[in-house]
Amino acid sequence: MDPDLAPHPPSAALHRAEHQAAFLRLLDWMAGAAEDLLALVVPVDCVCCGSEDHSLCPSCAGRLRQLTRQPFRAESAAPALMDVAGTVILPVVAAGVYRDELAQGLLSFKRHGQHQLGKSLGRALASAVRASARGGTGFLLVPVPTSTSAYVSRGFSPVHLLLKQAARQLPGFDVADVLRKTPAPWGRFPDGYKGLVSRKASAGQKGLGRGARSRRVRGSMQVKFRVRTKVTGRPCILIDDVLTTGATLGEAARALHLAGAQVRGAVVLAATRPPDAAASDAIPAGPPWNHDDLEKNKPGKDE
Repeated sequence: MDPDLAPHPPSAALHRAEHQAAFLRLLDWMAGAAEDLLALVVPVDCVCCGSEDHSLCPSCAGRLRQLTRQPFRAESAAPALMDVAGTVILPVVAAGVYRDELAQGLLSFKRHGQHQLGKSLGRALASAVRASARGGTGFLLVPVPTSTSAYVSRGFSPVHLLLKQAARQLPGFDVADVLRKTPAPWGRFPDGYKGLVSRKASAGQKGLGRGARSRRVRGSMQVKFRVRTKVTGRPCILIDDVLTTGATLGEAARALHLAGAQVRGAVVLAATRPPDAAASDAIPAGPPWNHDDLEKNKPGKDE
C-alpha cells in the first residue's frame, strides 16, 4: 500500500478525560464557570495568539503540550557544561526548545506576571523532572536562585513558582530551597563592565560571551549555612527555567558540591539551542525546530 494512503497509527489523546468522581466533575465545572465569569469582569487575551477570554487558549495550550511532549538532553548545546574533550560535566534535561508558544508563555509568565500560565508550564517541568530521574525517587529538587534586582523588579521568583506547581505532580520528590546569591565582588565582572556595576550588578547576562558569563557567575552562589545538612550526602537535581550557556547551572552545581551534595543533574523548562542529536544517551527530542525561531524569541535580561 502507498504509505501516503495508509491510516495514521492510533495515538493516545492529549486532552484530559473527565473525572470519574461526581464531586471532582462538579469542581471542574465550577472552576470553568468561575473562569468564564472572570473573563467577563476582567477581559483577557491569549498571550500567544491574542484570542479573547483565555490567557492561554485551548489551541495554544495544545501546542505547548506538543512542544514539551518529549524532554531531551540539552547539555551538549551548553558549552559551560562540557569540557574540552566533550565529556559531560552536568547532564541537563529540557522540557522543550525555547520557541513559539513555550517561549511566549514563559516570557509572559516571567515579565508580565501571567501566573495563570503556571499550571501548564509546571506540568511540562514535572514531565522533564520525571525524565531526568528515570523512574527514581528520593531526589531533592533545588531551585536556582534569581538575582536580587530581578526579584525586586518582578516581586517573585519564576523558578520557585514553577517548581511549586511541578512539585504537586511529583510524589516522592522533595523541594530544598537551599541556594542563595552572594554579593558580587568587583573581580567577577569582565573588563568594560566595572563602570556599570551600580546599574547592572545583577541585570542578567544578555550580550556576554561564554567566558564573560562564566567569570560573572563564578562564586556567585552558596548553600545557606543553616541548611547545609539538608543536602549533605543527598542526591539533588537542579531546577532552572532557561538554559543558554549553562554557566549559571554550573555555578549552582559547584556550590552544592562544596556543601557535600550529590548533584545528579539539572532540569530546565526550555533550552535556547537545539540538542546534539548524535549524543548516544540523549532522550528523544521533539519536533524539528527552526534557528530563526530561536533568534526571534531570544530571552532578555536575566532570562
